[in-house]
Amino acid sequence: MSKTLTLGYSPCPNDTFIFHALVHGLLPDLDFRIEERLEDVETLNQLARRCALDLTKISYHALGHLRQDYILLRSGGALGRGCGPLVVAPKPTSMEDLKGALIAIPGELTTANLLLQLYGEGFHNVVPLPFEQVMPAVVAGRVAAGVIIHESRFTYQGHGLCRVTDLGAWWEEETGHPIPLGGILARRSLGRDLIGAVERGIRASLEYAFAHPDVPRSYIHQHAQELDDAVIDQHIGLYVNDFSLDLGSEGLAAVDDLLDRAERRGLIPRCDLPLYLGD
Repeated sequence: MSKTLTLGYSPCPNDTFIFHALVHGLLPDLDFRIEERLEDVETLNQLARRCALDLTKISYHALGHLRQDYILLRSGGALGRGCGPLVVAPKPTSMEDLKGALIAIPGELTTANLLLQLYGEGFHNVVPLPFEQVMPAVVAGRVAAGVIIHESRFTYQGHGLCRVTDLGAWWEEETGHPIPLGGILARRSLGRDLIGAVERGIRASLEYAFAHPDVPRSYIHQHAQELDDAVIDQHIGLYVNDFSLDLGSEGLAAVDDLLDRAERRGLIPRCDLPLYLGD
């Protein structure tokens, strides 16, 4: 009997698009079965800290705290250009003016928060909220600004909010790298052979979605925060790309740089274990 592995990922369209074929038995000859768990990204980050899942989507910030127990897969993640988190506020302002002000973040271990802390001297007066609650908190005036991710990137103007800065664009200008947002991890204890099979299975699932983009549509709608097809297609188009198939040398260099900068700032602990199977 094939082994059953637990896999956590978010209900966002990019993840449900990528993993649909894998979790619905549409791929032949797999040596494992998947039991999925859909949670917001910060919940997944915290579950991974407890080693509660065999495989999981995480923020790259969280990866910095998980390297003792998990290894990074090359397929299935979100990394690219022009897709980073945005800082938004009710009225035009500057990042300098937000120093000391209360800022909502979509989770302590999100890459959005890590980029915020790497920007300048960092911003330490933050309040973690589920990502879908960040914009409402800004609109209601409960916080001075918020760091938004996922579908909110496409809808914030409709809520009367102003963009303060694009943390992804800042990262790209600062480093020349694409933005490492979220990756897929496997427990090191699964062993090299099974981890390699999972990595190939995730890539095959995404290739199936690219070849049959309408097949996962109902599954995507079942879980998406925004149900408008145009927003869903924008979301998938922005966050699912060649890096999702394979991080490659360019993607891995971006991840290495992010973790190195975070280590040097004391934001994550140092770890000398191999980051991925190729190491």
